[in-house]
Parts: sequence; structure tokens; C-alpha cells
Amino acid sequence: MEIAGLYAITDPDLLPGERLLEAARAAIDGGAAVLQYRNKQADAARRLREAEQLCVLCRDAGVLFLVNDDVELALACGAHGVHLGQRDGAVDDARALLGPDAVIGQTCHASLELALAAQAAGASYVAFGRFFPSRTKPAASPAAAEWLPQARAAIDIPIVAIGGVTVENAPLLINAGADAVAVIHDLFSTADVAARARAFADLFNRGTH
Repeated sequence: MEIAGLYAITDPDLLPGERLLEAARAAIDGGAAVLQYRNKQADAARRLREAEQLCVLCRDAGVLFLVNDDVELALACGAHGVHLGQRDGAVDDARALLGPDAVIGQTCHASLELALAAQAAGASYVAFGRFFPSRTKPAASPAAAEWLPQARAAIDIPIVAIGGVTVENAPLLINAGADAVAVIHDLFSTADVAARARAFADLFNRGTH
């Protein structure tokens, strides 16, 4: 499994209770290639329970399942790997705990220096952004799509673009070199999650735009 296409990220405010599993299944049915579990609000027991349920769902569907920030939770639930922010631990430490086959991504904002360091440390992919105004992280440092080709030329591992990504603006990022687009609101706030996921997946399936 590779980091490419629609990278779906869950949100506890958009997906409370039983809606989490239902919406995740719909995103996968629509063509999401990666699902990241992100919940900074719930207690440890609930987070483990939800992560385990999503892990089973993703493994049965052949979809990559990652946990946001929490290496121990990723290990406990059997996830394929973890996504780390700049303040959430080192890539090599996560690799030591999760093993050589784990998928480990790292947020690099708009810094080629951080991305090259992550790659050298053994990251599986890097994430850049925010490229557009973001509801999840409105104060995040902005990145410009025009900068992506330079990053693509310098980085050998997959690039994920994040931050305010919609079906309408995603082609700009894909054409500029993003291997995947990470989406929260424009996917999980919609009435038909599967249809929106399909629309994102189609952007990649069509090749050039």
C-alpha cells in the first residue's frame, strides 16, 4: 500500500459516536486510500476502542490506517503506522517502536529543510500545508502551491498536501506535485461521504488535469 490519492482524516466534532465508523466506511467505499484516526478529545479507552474498530475496517478493505500523533496507540491497535507533528516525537524513535515496515509520516509545514530531515530520518512520507484556510488549524503557517514543484524535485518520498483542501482546489495541488491530498471537512461534513470521496479519487484516476 502506498501514500497516494485521497487521504481521509477523521474529526471527533464531525464524526461523533457511531457516525465515526459509518463515515469511515463510506469514505473507503468512495475510494479513500488512507485513513488517519485523529481524536485529541476522547479518553484513552475510547480512543483505543475506536482505533481498533477503524483498523479492522481498513485492513479488511486493504486501506492504509494511520494514527495521528500517538505512537503507543498506533502500536496498541495494530495500525499500519503513525503521523507525527513536529512536536510529537522523532521519526527514528517511532520507527524503533513500530518496526521497519511501519508507515511514518511527518508534518513539515512549508519547510523543505524539515522535509529533507524527515526523509533522512526514515519517514515514509511528508505532509506540507496548510495550502488554503483551514478550519482544523486556522493558525497554521501557510504554504503556496507554487512551491510544491520545488519540493517534489528535492524529495524522494511521497508528498501529502493538507489544509483547507476541497474537490475544487485539489487539482492545483495534484498538478503541482502532491501524491495525496489530506481532507477532513470537505469530506466528512458532507451529506454523502462516499460520493465526495469518489469525487476526490476521480481527480487522481483521471491522471492529468
